[in-house]
Amino acid sequence: MRKIYFIINPKARDGYCLKIWQSIELKLKEMGLHYFALFTEYPGHAQKLSAQIAMKSREVNIIIAVGGDGTLHEVMNGIINNNDITLGFIPGGSGNDFSRGFQIPADPIEALQVIYRLMKNDSPFIDTGKITLNSHEEHYFVNNMGAGFDALISYEVNQSNMKSLLNKLSLGRLVYAFILLKKLFTYDCSTISLMIDGKKHIFEQTWFVTVSNQPFYGGGMKISPSAIPDDGLLDVTVVHLLSKIKLLFVFLSVFWGKHTHFKEVKMFKGRAISIHSSSKLFVHADGEFIGHTPLTIQVQPNSLRVLTRRQGKREIELKREEFE
Repeated sequence: MRKIYFIINPKARDGYCLKIWQSIELKLKEMGLHYFALFTEYPGHAQKLSAQIAMKSREVNIIIAVGGDGTLHEVMNGIINNNDITLGFIPGGSGNDFSRGFQIPADPIEALQVIYRLMKNDSPFIDTGKITLNSHEEHYFVNNMGAGFDALISYEVNQSNMKSLLNKLSLGRLVYAFILLKKLFTYDCSTISLMIDGKKHIFEQTWFVTVSNQPFYGGGMKISPSAIPDDGLLDVTVVHLLSKIKLLFVFLSVFWGKHTHFKEVKMFKGRAISIHSSSKLFVHADGEFIGHTPLTIQVQPNSLRVLTRRQGKREIELKREEFE
């Protein structure tokens, strides 16, 4: 019998996630579903909790993260490469990009109902990315990672008291725009040396590099429209040689995935990637600050089992064959 664990971050979205969990709990009782609930108490706790579950049990179990992408990031890092654990997500944060990319409803109760249906079938495997900092420190990401201006914004947003206030007013996304404008005119671009599957690329005056496993980041921005999370590849986006004013237009266009039409935006795909920069750059993984450049990234094919409504690459190919 599979066990179902919920790992809840009660502080996500400045405490609103606790109210979300209370409504989920009522629904679980109504459904008569047996489960275990664990609450995080400090940053990094979700990773420890999920790792403990993975180590103690040899059965096929389900862990459902209730919080934001940061909570999901921690849980995923605790169970990575454990084929006996299936990961689910109920959005309770302010960004929730995983739910967009993997087609989980934004409404928590609807998300629970979808997850309950998905539990009854075999769950697919997806890829993840492994980041190695300073030749030894490892972090995994499921959505994306970034180095440069976007990582600096993520860091500043997570440190900002304004985020708490705007989240209470359901205007959490505005803090990203505020921090972006605040940092835009003082940020110094860097020269980036990017190695992708053995091929070297040099980019002058680079704003940021993002490596994606699925299309969405930053609370709904479609940074990598063609990213497929089970194709064995990571998608690389480089933004360079842009004036500060034009960068604002690029950021606006990212919400619709139209930034790819700018000549200053370069797109690549690869399995092994390294990023070196002329000055140390902030680095994030799934929106969480993890350190600075330099770093290496390696795709980890079929390394995470997830609950998702998204059709897998193989399913899409089979349907395509039926119509040919």
